[in-house]
Amino acid sequence: MTGPRILFVVDAGPAVGGGHVMRSLTLAKALEAQGATYAFVGPPAVSDLLDTYAPDAARISAEDLAAAAVRESFDAVAFDHYGLAEPDHRTMAQGRPTLVVDDLADRPLGADIVVDAGPERKAADYQGLVPETCRLLLGPSFAAVRPEFAALRGPALAWRGEPVQRILISMGLTDVGGITSRIVEIVRRRSGEAGLDIVLGAAAPSLPGLTKIARRDPRLMLHVDTPHMARLTAEADIGVGAPGSTTWERCILGLPSVLVVLAENQRPAARAMADREAALVVDVGDPEFDKSFDRALWNLLRDADLRRDLARKSSEICDGLGAGRTAETFLKLIAARAG
Repeated sequence: MTGPRILFVVDAGPAVGGGHVMRSLTLAKALEAQGATYAFVGPPAVSDLLDTYAPDAARISAEDLAAAAVRESFDAVAFDHYGLAEPDHRTMAQGRPTLVVDDLADRPLGADIVVDAGPERKAADYQGLVPETCRLLLGPSFAAVRPEFAALRGPALAWRGEPVQRILISMGLTDVGGITSRIVEIVRRRSGEAGLDIVLGAAAPSLPGLTKIARRDPRLMLHVDTPHMARLTAEADIGVGAPGSTTWERCILGLPSVLVVLAENQRPAARAMADREAALVVDVGDPEFDKSFDRALWNLLRDADLRRDLARKSSEICDGLGAGRTAETFLKLIAARAG
Protein backbone atom coordinates (compact mmCIF):
# COMPACT_ATOMS: atom_id res chain seq x y z
CA MET A 1 0.00 0.00 0.00
CA THR A 2 1.42 3.36 -1.03
CA GLY A 3 1.49 6.28 1.37
CA PRO A 4 -0.49 9.50 0.94
CA ARG A 5 0.37 11.92 -1.86
CA ILE A 6 0.75 15.47 -0.60
CA LEU A 7 0.57 18.56 -2.79
CA PHE A 8 2.73 21.52 -1.73
CA VAL A 9 1.46 24.93 -2.88
CA VAL A 10 4.45 27.23 -2.47
CA ASP A 11 5.53 30.75 -3.42
CA ALA A 12 8.94 32.04 -4.55
CA GLY A 13 10.37 34.92 -6.54
CA PRO A 14 12.51 38.06 -6.33
CA ALA A 15 10.13 39.80 -3.92
CA VAL A 16 9.53 36.88 -1.54
CA GLY A 17 12.81 34.97 -1.76
CA GLY A 18 13.37 31.22 -1.69
CA GLY A 19 12.70 30.43 1.98
CA HIS A 20 9.20 29.08 1.36
CA VAL A 21 10.57 26.49 -1.05
CA MET A 22 13.50 25.46 1.12
CA ARG A 23 11.50 24.85 4.30
CA SER A 24 8.68 23.16 2.38
CA LEU A 25 11.20 20.89 0.70
CA THR A 26 12.55 19.95 4.13
CA LEU A 27 9.05 19.12 5.34
CA ALA A 28 8.36 17.17 2.13
CA LYS A 29 11.51 15.08 2.67
CA ALA A 30 10.47 14.39 6.28
CA LEU A 31 7.05 13.25 5.05
CA GLU A 32 8.71 11.08 2.41
CA ALA A 33 10.89 9.48 5.10
CA GLN A 34 7.66 8.46 6.85
CA GLY A 35 6.09 6.93 3.73
CA ALA A 36 4.43 9.80 1.85
CA THR A 37 5.02 11.10 -1.68
CA TYR A 38 4.78 14.73 -2.74
CA ALA A 39 4.64 17.22 -5.59
CA PHE A 40 5.10 21.00 -5.72
CA VAL A 41 2.96 23.57 -7.50
CA GLY A 42 3.85 27.23 -7.73
CA PRO A 43 5.09 30.02 -9.97
CA PRO A 44 8.09 29.39 -12.26
CA ALA A 45 10.55 30.52 -9.58
CA VAL A 46 9.56 27.50 -7.48
CA SER A 47 10.50 25.13 -10.27
CA ASP A 48 13.78 26.99 -10.79
CA LEU A 49 14.76 26.49 -7.15
CA LEU A 50 13.77 22.83 -7.23
CA ASP A 51 15.90 22.35 -10.35
CA THR A 52 18.87 23.48 -8.26
CA TYR A 53 18.18 21.90 -4.87
CA ALA A 54 15.90 18.93 -5.60
CA PRO A 55 15.99 18.10 -9.32
CA ASP A 56 14.10 14.84 -8.76
CA ALA A 57 11.19 16.53 -6.96
CA ALA A 58 7.89 16.41 -8.83
CA ARG A 59 6.64 19.89 -9.68
CA ILE A 60 3.93 21.67 -11.63
CA SER A 61 4.77 25.17 -12.85
CA ALA A 62 1.56 27.19 -12.99
CA GLU A 63 0.44 30.79 -13.09
CA ASP A 64 -3.06 29.75 -11.99
CA LEU A 65 -2.37 27.85 -8.77
CA ALA A 66 -6.01 27.09 -8.03
CA ALA A 67 -6.65 25.51 -11.42
CA ALA A 68 -3.45 23.47 -11.19
CA ALA A 69 -4.29 22.25 -7.68
CA VAL A 70 -7.79 21.17 -8.69
CA ARG A 71 -6.39 19.20 -11.65
CA GLU A 72 -3.98 17.23 -9.47
CA SER A 73 -4.72 14.00 -7.65
CA PHE A 74 -3.65 14.19 -4.00
CA ASP A 75 -4.64 13.08 -0.48
CA ALA A 76 -3.66 16.23 1.42
CA VAL A 77 -2.25 19.68 0.75
CA ALA A 78 0.39 21.86 2.42
CA PHE A 79 0.55 25.61 1.80
CA ASP A 80 3.57 27.89 2.24
CA HIS A 81 2.36 31.02 0.47
CA TYR A 82 1.58 34.31 2.23
CA GLY A 83 -0.52 35.49 -0.71
CA LEU A 84 -3.17 32.83 -0.08
CA ALA A 85 -5.87 32.85 2.62
CA GLU A 86 -8.88 30.80 3.72
CA PRO A 87 -10.94 30.94 0.46
CA ASP A 88 -7.90 29.86 -1.56
CA HIS A 89 -7.02 27.09 0.88
CA ARG A 90 -10.54 25.67 0.82
CA THR A 91 -10.85 25.88 -2.98
CA MET A 92 -7.57 24.11 -3.59
CA ALA A 93 -7.82 21.53 -0.81
CA GLN A 94 -11.32 20.38 -1.84
CA GLY A 95 -12.05 19.09 1.65
CA ARG A 96 -8.78 17.20 2.06
CA PRO A 97 -6.54 17.53 5.13
CA THR A 98 -4.72 20.86 5.02
CA LEU A 99 -1.53 22.16 6.62
CA VAL A 100 -0.51 25.83 6.40
CA VAL A 101 3.02 27.05 7.16
CA ASP A 102 2.79 30.65 8.34
CA ASP A 103 4.75 33.36 10.12
CA LEU A 104 2.28 36.23 10.04
CA ALA A 105 -0.98 35.40 11.84
CA ASP A 106 -2.54 38.23 9.82
CA ARG A 107 -5.34 36.57 7.80
CA PRO A 108 -7.95 33.78 8.02
CA LEU A 109 -6.51 30.35 7.19
CA GLY A 110 -8.41 27.30 5.99
CA ALA A 111 -6.19 24.89 7.89
CA ASP A 112 -6.44 21.71 9.90
CA ILE A 113 -2.86 22.29 11.09
CA VAL A 114 -0.91 25.56 11.25
CA VAL A 115 2.87 25.54 11.68
CA ASP A 116 4.38 28.83 12.88
CA ALA A 117 7.97 28.60 14.11
CA GLY A 118 8.07 32.13 15.53
CA PRO A 119 9.79 32.03 18.93
CA GLU A 120 7.17 34.20 20.61
CA ARG A 121 4.10 32.95 18.75
CA LYS A 122 1.07 32.17 20.96
CA ALA A 123 -2.20 30.37 20.28
CA ALA A 124 -4.08 33.59 20.99
CA ASP A 125 -2.45 35.15 17.91
CA TYR A 126 -4.54 32.84 15.73
CA GLN A 127 -7.80 33.23 17.61
CA GLY A 128 -10.55 33.96 15.09
CA LEU A 129 -8.22 33.24 12.16
CA VAL A 130 -8.44 29.43 12.13
CA PRO A 131 -11.21 26.88 12.80
CA GLU A 132 -11.66 25.88 16.43
CA THR A 133 -10.56 22.36 15.52
CA CYS A 134 -7.26 23.55 14.00
CA ARG A 135 -4.08 22.12 15.57
CA LEU A 136 -1.41 24.76 16.18
CA LEU A 137 2.24 23.71 16.04
CA LEU A 138 3.99 26.78 17.38
CA GLY A 139 7.59 27.75 18.12
CA PRO A 140 11.06 26.83 16.84
CA SER A 141 10.67 23.21 17.95
CA PHE A 142 8.53 22.83 14.80
CA ALA A 143 10.86 24.74 12.46
CA ALA A 144 11.57 22.78 9.28
CA VAL A 145 15.35 22.56 9.06
CA ARG A 146 17.27 20.05 6.97
CA PRO A 147 18.55 17.07 9.02
CA GLU A 148 22.21 17.71 8.22
CA PHE A 149 22.12 20.69 10.62
CA ALA A 150 21.10 18.56 13.60
CA ALA A 151 23.76 16.01 12.59
CA LEU A 152 26.51 18.66 12.99
CA ARG A 153 25.13 20.19 16.19
CA GLY A 154 27.47 18.51 18.71
CA PRO A 155 30.78 19.29 17.00
CA ALA A 156 29.75 22.85 16.12
CA LEU A 157 28.73 23.74 19.68
CA ALA A 158 31.99 22.33 21.03
CA TRP A 159 34.18 25.01 19.43
CA ARG A 160 32.07 28.16 19.78
CA GLY A 161 33.96 31.12 21.25
CA GLU A 162 37.21 30.36 19.45
CA PRO A 163 39.03 33.20 17.63
CA VAL A 164 37.22 34.38 14.50
CA GLN A 165 38.72 32.83 11.40
CA ARG A 166 35.62 32.44 9.19
CA ILE A 167 32.58 34.69 8.79
CA LEU A 168 29.41 33.43 7.10
CA ILE A 169 27.32 36.02 5.23
CA SER A 170 23.95 34.70 4.04
CA MET A 171 21.32 37.36 3.35
CA GLY A 172 18.96 35.13 1.36
CA LEU A 173 19.26 33.50 -2.04
CA THR A 174 17.49 36.34 -3.83
CA ASP A 175 19.66 39.04 -2.19
CA VAL A 176 16.79 41.54 -1.88
CA GLY A 177 17.90 45.02 -2.92
CA GLY A 178 21.50 43.89 -3.35
CA ILE A 179 21.95 43.94 0.44
CA THR A 180 24.75 41.37 0.33
CA SER A 181 27.19 43.75 -1.37
CA ARG A 182 26.47 46.42 1.22
CA ILE A 183 27.08 44.00 4.07
CA VAL A 184 30.25 42.56 2.56
CA GLU A 185 31.79 45.99 2.10
CA ILE A 186 31.42 46.76 5.81
CA VAL A 187 32.64 43.31 6.87
CA ARG A 188 35.73 43.54 4.63
CA ARG A 189 36.84 46.68 6.47
CA ARG A 190 36.52 45.04 9.90
CA SER A 191 37.39 41.39 9.42
CA GLY A 192 41.19 41.47 9.27
CA GLU A 193 42.53 38.20 7.89
CA ALA A 194 39.31 36.23 8.50
CA GLY A 195 37.82 34.42 5.51
CA LEU A 196 34.37 35.44 4.27
CA ASP A 197 31.99 32.71 3.07
CA ILE A 198 29.28 34.51 1.07
CA VAL A 199 26.13 32.59 0.13
CA LEU A 200 24.09 33.78 -2.87
CA GLY A 201 21.63 32.58 -5.46
CA ALA A 202 22.68 32.55 -9.11
CA ALA A 203 20.37 35.49 -9.89
CA ALA A 204 21.43 37.62 -6.90
CA PRO A 205 22.01 41.25 -7.94
CA SER A 206 25.17 41.40 -5.81
CA LEU A 207 26.83 38.46 -7.55
CA PRO A 208 28.53 40.23 -10.52
CA GLY A 209 30.13 42.89 -8.33
CA LEU A 210 31.21 40.46 -5.64
CA THR A 211 32.69 38.15 -8.27
CA LYS A 212 34.99 40.98 -9.35
CA ILE A 213 35.96 41.78 -5.76
CA ALA A 214 36.67 38.13 -5.00
CA ARG A 215 39.20 38.02 -7.84
CA ARG A 216 41.38 40.56 -6.02
CA ASP A 217 40.50 39.80 -2.39
CA PRO A 218 41.47 36.22 -1.48
CA ARG A 219 39.46 36.39 1.76
CA LEU A 220 36.20 36.16 -0.19
CA MET A 221 34.74 32.77 -1.11
CA LEU A 222 31.46 32.87 -3.04
CA HIS A 223 29.02 29.96 -2.66
CA VAL A 224 26.36 30.12 -5.37
CA ASP A 225 23.26 27.94 -4.83
CA THR A 226 25.32 25.87 -2.43
CA PRO A 227 24.10 22.49 -1.15
CA HIS A 228 26.61 22.75 1.72
CA MET A 229 24.90 25.28 3.98
CA ALA A 230 25.07 23.08 7.08
CA ARG A 231 28.82 22.62 6.76
CA LEU A 232 29.41 26.32 6.12
CA THR A 233 27.34 27.25 9.17
CA ALA A 234 29.11 24.71 11.37
CA GLU A 235 32.57 25.83 10.28
CA ALA A 236 31.91 29.57 10.65
CA ASP A 237 32.86 31.42 13.83
CA ILE A 238 30.31 34.21 13.41
CA GLY A 239 27.47 34.84 10.97
CA VAL A 240 25.50 37.65 9.37
CA GLY A 241 22.03 36.88 8.07
CA ALA A 242 18.41 37.89 7.84
CA PRO A 243 15.98 36.71 10.55
CA GLY A 244 14.04 34.44 8.21
CA SER A 245 13.94 30.65 8.16
CA THR A 246 17.77 30.42 8.20
CA THR A 247 17.65 31.83 11.75
CA TRP A 248 16.86 28.32 12.99
CA GLU A 249 19.80 26.85 11.08
CA ARG A 250 22.13 29.21 12.90
CA CYS A 251 20.44 28.45 16.23
CA ILE A 252 20.81 24.69 15.85
CA LEU A 253 24.56 25.09 15.37
CA GLY A 254 24.90 27.93 17.89
CA LEU A 255 26.43 30.36 15.40
CA PRO A 256 26.91 33.77 17.05
CA SER A 257 25.22 36.15 14.63
CA VAL A 258 24.21 39.63 13.66
CA LEU A 259 20.65 39.54 12.31
CA VAL A 260 19.80 42.18 9.70
CA VAL A 261 16.07 42.85 9.47
CA LEU A 262 15.09 43.25 5.81
CA ALA A 263 11.28 42.98 5.92
CA GLU A 264 8.36 43.68 8.24
CA ASN A 265 7.49 40.01 8.73
CA GLN A 266 11.02 39.39 10.09
CA ARG A 267 10.64 41.82 12.99
CA PRO A 268 8.89 39.51 15.49
CA ALA A 269 11.54 36.80 15.20
CA ALA A 270 14.33 39.36 15.38
CA ARG A 271 12.78 40.99 18.44
CA ALA A 272 12.41 37.62 20.15
CA MET A 273 16.04 36.72 19.43
CA ALA A 274 17.18 40.07 20.82
CA ASP A 275 14.98 39.73 23.91
CA ARG A 276 16.52 36.32 24.62
CA GLU A 277 20.01 37.76 24.06
CA ALA A 278 20.49 35.07 21.42
CA ALA A 279 21.65 37.40 18.60
CA LEU A 280 22.62 40.98 17.87
CA VAL A 281 19.96 42.70 15.75
CA VAL A 282 20.10 45.69 13.38
CA ASP A 283 17.49 47.01 10.98
CA VAL A 284 18.26 47.94 7.39
CA GLY A 285 15.60 50.65 7.65
CA ASP A 286 17.59 52.45 10.35
CA PRO A 287 18.96 55.75 8.94
CA GLU A 288 22.20 54.93 10.78
CA PHE A 289 22.24 51.32 9.61
CA ASP A 290 25.85 51.24 8.41
CA LYS A 291 27.12 52.53 11.76
CA SER A 292 24.81 50.26 13.78
CA PHE A 293 25.85 47.20 11.81
CA ASP A 294 29.54 48.07 12.03
CA ARG A 295 29.25 48.48 15.81
CA ALA A 296 27.45 45.13 16.24
CA LEU A 297 29.98 43.37 14.02
CA TRP A 298 32.92 44.86 15.92
CA ASN A 299 31.48 43.77 19.25
CA LEU A 300 31.09 40.23 17.93
CA LEU A 301 34.58 40.14 16.48
CA ARG A 302 36.40 41.35 19.60
CA ASP A 303 34.41 39.74 22.44
CA ALA A 304 34.85 35.97 22.84
CA ASP A 305 32.59 35.90 25.93
CA LEU A 306 29.80 37.51 23.92
CA ARG A 307 30.22 34.90 21.18
CA ARG A 308 30.03 32.09 23.72
CA ASP A 309 26.90 33.57 25.34
CA LEU A 310 25.17 34.02 21.98
CA ALA A 311 26.08 30.46 20.99
CA ARG A 312 24.66 28.98 24.18
CA LYS A 313 21.45 31.01 24.20
CA SER A 314 20.72 30.56 20.50
CA SER A 315 21.35 26.81 20.62
CA GLU A 316 18.68 26.47 23.32
CA ILE A 317 16.02 27.84 20.96
CA CYS A 318 15.95 25.13 18.27
CA ASP A 319 17.19 21.52 18.08
CA GLY A 320 16.60 20.90 14.35
CA LEU A 321 14.05 18.09 14.67
CA GLY A 322 10.93 20.11 13.85
CA ALA A 323 10.25 18.77 10.36
CA GLY A 324 9.94 15.22 11.66
CA ARG A 325 7.57 16.32 14.41
CA THR A 326 5.37 18.18 11.94
CA ALA A 327 5.40 15.32 9.43
CA GLU A 328 4.32 12.81 12.08
CA THR A 329 1.43 15.03 13.19
CA PHE A 330 0.24 15.66 9.62
CA LEU A 331 0.38 12.00 8.63
CA LYS A 332 -1.62 10.98 11.72
CA LEU A 333 -4.31 13.48 10.71
CA ILE A 334 -4.35 12.18 7.12
CA ALA A 335 -4.66 8.60 8.32
CA ALA A 336 -7.45 9.48 10.75
CA ARG A 337 -9.42 11.29 8.06
CA ALA A 338 -8.90 8.45 5.58
CA GLY A 339 -10.18 5.96 8.14
